[in-house]
Amino acid sequence: MAFNLAEIVREGARWNATRPAVIHDGGTVSYAELDRLSDNVAAHLVALGIEPGDPVGIQLPNVPEFVTALYGILKAGAVAIPFNVVNKGPEIAYFLSFSGAKAVITTDSALAEAQIGAKEAGVEHVFVHGGSGPSAEVRAFEELTAQTDAAAPYVLRDPTDTAVLLYTSGTTGKPKAVKLTHFQLFMNARAHVQCFDMDADSRTIAVMPLFHALGLSGILNANLLAGGAVILLEKFDATRVLESLQEHRATVLHGVPTMYHALLNHPDVARYDRSSLRACGSAGAAIAAELLDGFEREFGVLITEMYGLTEAGPLATANLPTRRKPYSIGTPIWGTDVQIWGSDGRRLGRGKDNIGEIVIRGHNTMAGYLNNEAATDEALADGWLHSGDLGYEDEDGFLFIVDRKKELIIRGGYNVYPREVEEVLYQHPDISEAAVLGRTDDRLGEEVHAFVTLRPERSATPEDIIAFVKQRMAVYKYPRTVTIIDALPKSSTGKILKRQLVDIYW
Repeated sequence: MAFNLAEIVREGARWNATRPAVIHDGGTVSYAELDRLSDNVAAHLVALGIEPGDPVGIQLPNVPEFVTALYGILKAGAVAIPFNVVNKGPEIAYFLSFSGAKAVITTDSALAEAQIGAKEAGVEHVFVHGGSGPSAEVRAFEELTAQTDAAAPYVLRDPTDTAVLLYTSGTTGKPKAVKLTHFQLFMNARAHVQCFDMDADSRTIAVMPLFHALGLSGILNANLLAGGAVILLEKFDATRVLESLQEHRATVLHGVPTMYHALLNHPDVARYDRSSLRACGSAGAAIAAELLDGFEREFGVLITEMYGLTEAGPLATANLPTRRKPYSIGTPIWGTDVQIWGSDGRRLGRGKDNIGEIVIRGHNTMAGYLNNEAATDEALADGWLHSGDLGYEDEDGFLFIVDRKKELIIRGGYNVYPREVEEVLYQHPDISEAAVLGRTDDRLGEEVHAFVTLRPERSATPEDIIAFVKQRMAVYKYPRTVTIIDALPKSSTGKILKRQLVDIYW
């Protein structure tokens, strides 16, 4: 059997040739044009000596060139390595050298750092999108998309061959390179199509970075598989999202909780036409019930909670249009198993009191970590992907996430789940955002601490907040200390970075 994920572009050009595949600030790119441009990229890469299995780095924001580069790399039989435009030289050097990359495609704003990384990694071929043009060391990306007389290659791969390497942002040690296969990514895209009932009329706002697993699989691949269009935004801005929603009649929006929080609290939200929106997906972090309910009231659309991780490609569970339960992360996607295991490695029964680690098995699990057999064996022990997340399964088979296993607070022998405390904090009328962590305590081992930001012109004190939670939670759960700050640190995808809170304040 042979397969290439880029087939979704070829099929799109066959059946939806003139329809837009990509919508961006400069216009649109049709399926036929995307197929032709990615063919050119593949031909030029092969002419450079790129062979099947060779990695090629992509350091681009959400621009059409990212899409063209990705599928051109895949058509050449090579492996795409997307990474963040804000990565610095030493990080880029590690990404490229560890994977053995043969080329890198970057953007003008990141060129200086990309050159540092490429030089250190010994990567000869550097291409740049935008800016003042090529130099002796750098060539313009337009050279890759230029028409060529060479036959366009289309290298069929084994479905289990790696198509994309995504580096995890681990809190300790060097990032690990997750191997995602052609078949795995295809099936994950198919699962997103099913979960959001997508078709050729779907238009999804891509504000999640395409170098992120959700942006890559759940937005880009899924839309092209369905024959729909991707509306590219280079970065999240609530006003820009609302404008795009109105201008392009977007039907689907994916994001993380902080993005939905910003949209819900936008001062002019009611001024925009949001009637085309019919589905929203949330992933990357647990979303508070108050935010879910508030968004549904304001936008008239349910936020569908999903769950997954990079190592799962990323989708593992989701609420389906015909089978959903509010506040849950849904049920396993088609063709996969998701279970809750206790510390003894045995499956736990159903019920809210049976909290354990979420483990996953199926077509969606990674092929492993590149050049890291020990980490692969640990993550895929017993043939199951161990997520490091805690959850439970209710009597109806719906899964609920409780917290990260590593973020569990053990206070005087009692388990405190930060998310549960955060849910109560979000009920406080003065609180805008919250993050709960455990801090070292000589007497109890750990103590509960909350970081919060306040809504504009609100003036709650730490004492007010502690009293509010104390009235609503068991005595061992409420935070004994609260820090009010101007803003919570966030990643490029809008995920709250609790590790940075520890580094900054402790």
